Amino acid sequence: MTALIIGDHAPDFSLYDTDKTERSLSDFRGQNVVVLFFPLAFTSTCTAELCGVRDDIAFYQNLNVPVLAISVDTVFSLARFKEDQNLNMILLSDFNQETCKAYGSMYETFILGMTGVAKRSAFVIDKNGVVRYAEVLENAGEIPNLDAVKQTLNQLA
Repeated sequence: MTALIIGDHAPDFSLYDTDKTERSLSDFRGQNVVVLFFPLAFTSTCTAELCGVRDDIAFYQNLNVPVLAISVDTVFSLARFKEDQNLNMILLSDFNQETCKAYGSMYETFILGMTGVAKRSAFVIDKNGVVRYAEVLENAGEIPNLDAVKQTLNQLA
């Protein structure tokens, strides 16, 4: 399971959002997209990361860049997380772990013996589906460099 790198073509995926609507990466073709993988809803670092994006959503909206945040949580857990934290991005459930694996963003072993949990990761995918920024973190306590994500998006604008 090798993580995607800059220049790779981003694998398409179809996952359900918190409204139980199927969303595919290809739905956003023609737009730059930010894809964030996060381990688990309701955990402290995940909450801090996504609330930080929430609070800065105007930056992404001004560039017409959707933010897709993906975890292995169920759509039901993600819906509650989105509501509780007033999150204003698209949350997607990769419950079957296929997308995490395709992006090289899955911990073999996580805390407390859990397996199959998404690695905290950030990808910028351009209008043609090519990865322009890739960061996959081994330490789930760290947050991706969102300033570098925004710098990449500014370069693509």
